[in-house]
Amino acid sequence: MAGMHIRIDAVDLPGRSRPAPADAKVAAYDNIHVAVQRRDRPAELLDPQPGDAASASWTLECTATVSPDGTEVKGPYVQDRLGRRFVYLSWGTVDASGAFTMFRRAKLLLDRVPADVLAAAAHSGLLVGRLGLTDAHGNPLCARVEPPYITWTAESAA
Repeated sequence: MAGMHIRIDAVDLPGRSRPAPADAKVAAYDNIHVAVQRRDRPAELLDPQPGDAASASWTLECTATVSPDGTEVKGPYVQDRLGRRFVYLSWGTVDASGAFTMFRRAKLLLDRVPADVLAAAAHSGLLVGRLGLTDAHGNPLCARVEPPYITWTAESAA
């Protein structure tokens, strides 16, 4: 088992507010922020960033275990549901008291990282995911996020 970090570099954030559309299928949101959700603790968020930031970046501590079956990643911000590992980016509104109320999440699927990239990251110590956070309709990106919507690379941790 080796220490590793996952860095998520995000650009193209959707803005701080979303008006309700004319068809009212989606609610209006104000003071939108995005953060990484801690495993099994939806209320514990890592470094919430405003939805109108030029970019956002989070670095997550984790471990990587390489075996003949592949590379297994674990850590406080790595979710594990039904044998699938992923990182949640939680979108929410922040009220005047600073309380975060989640309204959607994006699931960054670690099992969609190419096996050679994941193995190289376990060796180098850093896996980097780069993505845009606005969907095709101008809303905060949600649901399953996998290539080509995210690009994963192994980089030197130094």
